[in-house]
Amino acid sequence: DLGPPPKSRRILKGHFGKVYAMHWAGDNHQLVSASQDGKLIIWNAMTTNKVQAIPLRSSWVMTCAFEPSVNNMVACGGLDNLCSIYQLQAPQTMRASKELAAHDGYLSCCRFIDESHIITSSGDSTCIYWDVEQGEAIATFGDHNGDVMSLAISPTNKDVFVSGSCDSTAKVWDIRSGKCTQTHLGHESDINSVSFFPDGNAFGTGSDDSSCRLFDLRCYNEVNMFGNDKILCGITSVAFSRSGRILFAGYDDYNTFGWDCLSNGKNFSFQLAGHENRVSCLGVNGKGEALCTGSWDTLLKVWA
Repeated sequence: DLGPPPKSRRILKGHFGKVYAMHWAGDNHQLVSASQDGKLIIWNAMTTNKVQAIPLRSSWVMTCAFEPSVNNMVACGGLDNLCSIYQLQAPQTMRASKELAAHDGYLSCCRFIDESHIITSSGDSTCIYWDVEQGEAIATFGDHNGDVMSLAISPTNKDVFVSGSCDSTAKVWDIRSGKCTQTHLGHESDINSVSFFPDGNAFGTGSDDSSCRLFDLRCYNEVNMFGNDKILCGITSVAFSRSGRILFAGYDDYNTFGWDCLSNGKNFSFQLAGHENRVSCLGVNGKGEALCTGSWDTLLKVWA
């Protein structure tokens, strides 16, 4: 038994445009959100206070990321093809401290490995591993045959990451060799989101084919599929609970469902309703105490 469903505990209100992306900080109570209103907002999710608002040079932002170890940097990117890095403790955070330029297409996702390294994925079908200090690309990962929409870094091995693409495959990469180590097939349409299972041995995906899937790295196979005939819309984002028992997924039809990873995948365990437009992003904080959903209705909601 999974216990009672999470309830909406906080509403983060302040964006004037669609929220496109959010990411928790490593300190478990701050998060960053990116909106089409051209702002990054750093929130304290406990108090709902805005810690900082950063105006962006390009309002066409598609992704944002918090640096998890020291929590003093955020990154974002989108249709400007750049990954912009902002120092939070600087007196003048109005200007990006670094702009990483090498992608030939929009920036779909970015994730810090540590203070000095970040990985970006792009509509140019590649992922790039960067040296943040130098502002230079260290390695390019280019085996996908379509826009790369999402990436996730392994929680147990910082040299491994997974990417999901419009070629309907998810690929596992090793930064040390610079090569793709696994390609996971099964989805019938674009993969919009990938998220690692907490133990690093598996990952979850969400796709426009209206299914979420669980792929295992050890048996190199799909081990579960979450969806049914009644769910017809695409999935924008996926995230696991701290234990990995629940896979949360955000949908185009304004819903967020929680799937039991040990179930047969036909019926969701939780339905978190409350957004008035597409759920565009979601994430569980590091301690696993809270789930945050962001939506095109301009709001972020914190569930627990």
